[in-house]
Amino acid sequence: MTEVAALHAHLRSRGATVAVAESLTGGLLTGALTEPGGASSVLRGGLVVYATDLKAALAGVDEALLEDRGAVDPDVAAQLAAGARDRLSATFGLGVTGVAGPDQQDGRAVGTVYGAVSGPDGTVVQEFRLAGNRSEIRAAAVAACLELLARECGMPPSS
Repeated sequence: MTEVAALHAHLRSRGATVAVAESLTGGLLTGALTEPGGASSVLRGGLVVYATDLKAALAGVDEALLEDRGAVDPDVAAQLAAGARDRLSATFGLGVTGVAGPDQQDGRAVGTVYGAVSGPDGTVVQEFRLAGNRSEIRAAAVAACLELLARECGMPPSS
């Protein structure tokens, strides 16, 4: 897993900030980004948009997209990331949506997670297929999204 303190140092070295819009992780992703001291120098804030209507109201996800495809969709993840970036005035937006279980949602299997990073060069979405119980899937989603952010903000891989 990406060490959050190293991620912060890299973002600081670039003069960059990050904001989060998260669903299935329910605040865990933003919480992980607050762990190292000095987090406020890079973390702008986070939106916990667990309810589908809040994805539109707070993060700016298109209501028609949510109605047509549901909340667990790669385009929803992309719009969550872009919404976090725009609405919280950050260099990078990080969005995540998915199914932690115990039941499938929107026709998506438990463990299906979409993470996205929106930045100066555009938006990248990645699908993750995670295994485990609800807690394990949520923790793995946090780790996967931190790795995605590290890669997309140009952080060199750790050796």
